Amino acid sequence: MGCTGCTVSSNGSPNGCQNNGGCATGGCNRLNTYDWLTALDVEDVEPLDIVEVSFKNGARKSFYRNPPHTRAVTGDMAVVETGNGLDLGRITLSGELVRLQMRKKKVEADEILHNVIRIANERDLERLAEARSIELRTMIRARAIARSLGLEMKIGDVEYQGDKRKATFYYTADGRVDFRELIRHYAKEFRVK
Repeated sequence: MGCTGCTVSSNGSPNGCQNNGGCATGGCNRLNTYDWLTALDVEDVEPLDIVEVSFKNGARKSFYRNPPHTRAVTGDMAVVETGNGLDLGRITLSGELVRLQMRKKKVEADEILHNVIRIANERDLERLAEARSIELRTMIRARAIARSLGLEMKIGDVEYQGDKRKATFYYTADGRVDFRELIRHYAKEFRVK
């Protein structure tokens, strides 16, 4: 279960939390979630229709409303609406743990505007796999474009949205970067927002 994402030391035990596979978090050094309330016999005081969804193996997380007709539960891959189309992620928290996580992140329930649309079907998962397969190639090309424009920045990662209509380019830079020309080049080259 756990430690599949951890590197292994020379003696064969996983690095990371040093729990040797017993942590059950699914991997170290990401935005991991472990549902410790499942072991307790506690009823939800007031059922919560909000779930936490993780994208790109925990690199990014957000909260979404889970309408009763979707019946999505922790562990399901779900299609969610965003401000720019649809995205696909794994439901990592539901129930009382979401309430605790929202309190920790200082998020109010009325601030959550987007919904879980449906549990992902085979076609959704294929599109996500397609998107993930082109991210490395896109990142390498994006770095070349930034370098050709003489921009002092490093593209660290690229994440395509589940419907492949939008891409997010993560970068680092020491100073201010003028993106106007870069965005035009990226939109033309990759055909995304």
